[in-house]
Formats: sequence, C-alpha cells, structure tokens
Amino acid sequence: MSPGMRHSSRPQPGLGIAIRQLREKKKETQEALAERAGIAIPTLSHIEAGHANPTWATARDIAAALGVSITELAKLSEKHE
Repeated sequence: MSPGMRHSSRPQPGLGIAIRQLREKKKETQEALAERAGIAIPTLSHIEAGHANPTWATARDIAAALGVSITELAKLSEKHE
C-alpha cells in the first residue's frame, strides 16, 4: 500500500468522485495530477475509485494540485455522499 493512502472499512467515495470531477473539469489525466500532487498514479486511481482514503497530507497535496482549498474539496465531496 502506498504511504499516501490507507485502506479503510469506511471508504469515502464522495471524496474520490469530487477529485475525479475537478480533474476532468480541468481536462487533466490522472498521470498529470498524480505527478503534480507528488503521488503515484495507482494511489490516485484507488482514491478516485473510492477504494482507499488519502491521508490528510495527500488530500491537501491533491487539492493544491487541483487549485482548490481542502475546504472546497471537502464541501464538494459532501455533495456526493
């Protein structure tokens, strides 16, 4: 398992959906976002699919790479839960 995520018995699929929507809105690939966020592509893929939860540090890095605050990302994820 990557250090930027943890498997959970309570995954947060809304967060993954929010990340994917923001990424697609910017017409970005998983590869480009993962590189800017400093995480592995499989890590981002698992998070977007709702199979794993990012650590807080990884969530902040992803939000920054998407050009949004962690608060904005959290609000968007709540809409998908």
